[in-house]
Amino acid sequence: MESLERYSRQIRFSPIGESGQMELASKSVLIVGVGALGTVLANHLVRAGIGLVRIVDRDYVEMSNLQRQMLFDEQDVKDSLPKAVAAEKKLKAINSSVKIEATVTDVTKETLPALLEGVDLVLDGTDNFRTRFLLNDMCYKMGIPFAYGGAVSARGMSALFIPEKTPCLRCFINQGEGTGQTCDTIGVISPVVDIVASYQVIEVLKYLVNDHEALRGTLRSFDVWKNHQFDLKMDTPKVGCPTCQTKQYPALTIEEDHVTTLCGRETVQIQRKEKINLQTWADRLAGVSDIQLTPFLLRVQLSEGERLVLFPDGRVLVQGTEDLVRAKTLYSKYIGE
Repeated sequence: MESLERYSRQIRFSPIGESGQMELASKSVLIVGVGALGTVLANHLVRAGIGLVRIVDRDYVEMSNLQRQMLFDEQDVKDSLPKAVAAEKKLKAINSSVKIEATVTDVTKETLPALLEGVDLVLDGTDNFRTRFLLNDMCYKMGIPFAYGGAVSARGMSALFIPEKTPCLRCFINQGEGTGQTCDTIGVISPVVDIVASYQVIEVLKYLVNDHEALRGTLRSFDVWKNHQFDLKMDTPKVGCPTCQTKQYPALTIEEDHVTTLCGRETVQIQRKEKINLQTWADRLAGVSDIQLTPFLLRVQLSEGERLVLFPDGRVLVQGTEDLVRAKTLYSKYIGE
């Protein structure tokens, strides 16, 4: 049987076997973020034969991504493809028996419930803790396991959080306590990304084939350059944790900002209430700026030096500044609202 031959080496691994392979084929997962971590996560899970892999990302492929985001190439950059679209194309070519669902959107408390529909587990491929805490709170509210991962510089962290079984992300990291360091500010080496994502996938495979006794049960942190590694046991929740103990789920109750600085990227995101017709805006802006229109986005190079990127779902990125006032000024000048 062709499908068994594809997975023959994985099936020969006794903790998975043929029964485990059938389990994997019946499962559905959501990968949030299809950048450095997300492309590795998706690559491993699609090759492993997960039944449905749903991917979501709001961004598009840029040249600086190619150093570590393994599913993209130079043509994707030239075409200004959204990451979810480019990844979907590559993943379908890797394994046509796996169902791939790609969505280009921002992950918010409004969009997340539909993305979570029918999934058995969520994997973190994001680059910011705001989205991670949103995933953490929504997953614990809905009873869905959450595979956390983060990578920057030569450092990485990973853990599998399971509602009613383990403490949650908030038990170990308080919102707002991040270092502020990002791949854009202090860099990242590609191997650490692969290691973090592989740790995530290993725990996910254990969980999905029901080998729960083999789960690591720790929050693992490491520095591959300095050869450090530390495991923090996940056996005691934080007293009064608002997510896994008192079930207040803070990320689901706070008001979402409509204007957000994307840390370390010199980009401000503005979310419009209305959808954007890319052709209409291309026609409006063609006379005042250099534009690049694709089926997925409209890129507008402004004479001031900054750049606007418009998406059909109503998002506008103001690139070249982290100054909210400056971003709003440019937005009002060219888009208005």
